[in-house]
Amino acid sequence: MSSASASSALEASGIRVELDDGTPVVDGIDLRVNPGEILGLVGESGSGKTTTALSLFGHSGRGIVMTAGEIVVDGEVLEGDRRFQQARGRLVSYTPQNPGAALNPSRRVMQSVQDMIAAHRREADAEQLSVQLFERVGLPVERSFTERYPHQLSGGQQQRVCIAASLAPEPALIVLDEPTTGLDVVTQDRILKELLRLRDEQNAAMLYITHDLAVVSQIASRIAVMYAGRIVEQGPTESVLREPRHPYTRGLVASTPDHRRPRTLEPMPGVSVGVGEWPQGCPFAPRCPQRVDRCETAFPPTEQVTADHDVRCYEWRQTPPATAHSVVPGNVKSQEEHPQEPVVLEVRALHAEYRSRHETMVAIEDISLTVERGACVALVGESGSGKTTTGRVIAGLHPNATGEILLQGKPLPLHARRRSAEQRRCLQIIFQNPYQALNPRHTVAEEVARPAHVLRGMSRRGAREEVRRLLEAVRLPAATARRYPRELSGGERQRVAIARALAAEPEVIICDEITSALDVSVQAVILELLRELRHDLGLSLVFITHDLGVVATIAERTLVLENGVICERGSTGSILESPQHPYTRRLLAAAPSISLAAESWTLQGSG
Repeated sequence: MSSASASSALEASGIRVELDDGTPVVDGIDLRVNPGEILGLVGESGSGKTTTALSLFGHSGRGIVMTAGEIVVDGEVLEGDRRFQQARGRLVSYTPQNPGAALNPSRRVMQSVQDMIAAHRREADAEQLSVQLFERVGLPVERSFTERYPHQLSGGQQQRVCIAASLAPEPALIVLDEPTTGLDVVTQDRILKELLRLRDEQNAAMLYITHDLAVVSQIASRIAVMYAGRIVEQGPTESVLREPRHPYTRGLVASTPDHRRPRTLEPMPGVSVGVGEWPQGCPFAPRCPQRVDRCETAFPPTEQVTADHDVRCYEWRQTPPATAHSVVPGNVKSQEEHPQEPVVLEVRALHAEYRSRHETMVAIEDISLTVERGACVALVGESGSGKTTTGRVIAGLHPNATGEILLQGKPLPLHARRRSAEQRRCLQIIFQNPYQALNPRHTVAEEVARPAHVLRGMSRRGAREEVRRLLEAVRLPAATARRYPRELSGGERQRVAIARALAAEPEVIICDEITSALDVSVQAVILELLRELRHDLGLSLVFITHDLGVVATIAERTLVLENGVICERGSTGSILESPQHPYTRRLLAAAPSISLAAESWTLQGSG
C-alpha cells in the first residue's frame, strides 16, 4: 500500500463500472480525499457522479458491476462484498439527495440516529450521543421535536437528520450526494456552514457531489469535474473556477448565474452523450468549439496545468476565460416597469389558508401583483414563505383562497375546474417536482401532445409534430418521445414538464422552482428558451425560486415573501444591489456566489 493511501481518508484509483454487456458507465476514475478536506465532484446529470460515489460502498444498480479499480478508505483496502459491508457506516457513510425517501417513515427521527449508533458504536450511550449529534447539526433536542416522524419535518430538517446519522459512526469519509438541492438559500447556508464546522472541528473528510458550482465554490477545497463517465479536470477550487482549462468546465462556469454579478449566461451547445454513446475520441468533442481532428480519434491523456491541477484536453491552452463574453443584461439591471405593455395578469389581495381538523393556518395574506405582456415577476423567499401557495392559488389549485385574479382584464375563477378551456390554455403551471407531475402510464409523447390536442384543437398528426419541436427546444433527443417518465432522470423529467406547458401556447406560465433540479448547463438553456419566448411571443412569467442568481438573470421585478406576506418589492436590480428589508438582506447574505468566493480568494492571497 502506498504512503498516500495510508494517510488519505480515501484513495480510489482506476475505478471502472460497466453494464452487464461490458458497456462502461464510468472509467479510469482516480480520487483522493485527505482528512479535513472536502472534494467537490461536479458534472451534469448522467456524467457518472452518483455511480462513482456508490462504487465506494460496493453498491451498484441492477445490471451494473464494478470491474476494475482499487478503493482504500482510512488505510483499509475494500474488496469483496464482506469487506464493503463491514465498511459501510463504520468507514464511509452516505447522505442522500432525497432525505424524505431515505428516512424510515415509521421511526421517529431521533431513533433513526440511535439505530446508526447501535449498529456501529455499541459501546456508546446511544441516547446521549444522539442528543449531541442533533445539537452538532443545529437541530432542537426537545422531546417535542426528537419524537417527530420524518414527514413532520421540513426538507432542511430532514437533511440535517441524515447528516447526523452519517456522523454517528464517526466514519473516515462522508459522501454527500446533492444534499442541498431544492433547499432554500437560508437552509442551504445553514447546512453548508455546519459541514464546514464539522470539517474543521472533527477533521472530517467529505466527497460533496453537486451540479451547483456556486455551492461548491463555498465549500470545497478541490474540485473534480466529470463528463461522460470520466474525470476531465481536477485541481484546487480556486484554480479550476478562476481559470478552467477544459472547455467543458469553462462551459459550466459560464452557465452558472450569479446574483452579485448579473450577466448573460452562455448555454453550451448540444447535449451530453449517454451510456453506450461514447465516441472513440473525446466525448465532449461534438459540443466543443476548440475541437481538432485528433479530438475525434483518441481520448486525451492527462496533462499537468500546474503541480496540483490536471486536465484531459488536447487544446486546453486555447480555452478562453469564462468571463470573455459575459455582459450585464440591461433588461435585468436597469429596465423599469413595463407601462407600454398591457397587463396580462393581475392579482389582488390574495388570502389562502391551510385547514385541518384542529386548526386553520394562514399561508398567504394580501398578496397583490401585476405581470405585463412579456414580463417576468419573481417570487423569492425561504421554504414556508408562501411562494408556492401563491402560485397554486393563481393556478386555481388551492381550495381555501379568497381574492381577485384578472387574466387579460377579465375575472378568472379561483378554482381551476370552473375555468374554461381557453382560460386553462392561457395560464399554465410547471411544478417543482417532476416525479409527481407526469403520469407514469403515459409516454413522453402522450404527455406533451395532450395540451396541444385538447387545449389548442390540434390534430393528432399536428400534435406529434409539435412534440418533436418542443423536445428539441428543451434539449431532449427525439427518441425521448417513446420513453416513460420512470426511464428518465429528474432533469429530463423536468424538461418534459416544461415542454408540456409550452405545448398549450400559454400567455402566462407559473414556474415553481422549475430549475432547482436541473444542471447549470440545462438551466442556462431553459432560461435562454424562456427569454426567447418572452421576446418572440410575449410570454409572461411568474417565476418562483430560491435561486437569486436565476432571479438576476431572468426577472425584471422581484417580490420577497416572508411568512406569507410581501416584505419588499421592486426592480430586481435595486433589490439585489440595495435591499431595504432585513429579511431580504439575510437572503442575499446566504446566497452562494462564485464571485463572492473569488473575492475571498483574493483577500486570502493578499493577506
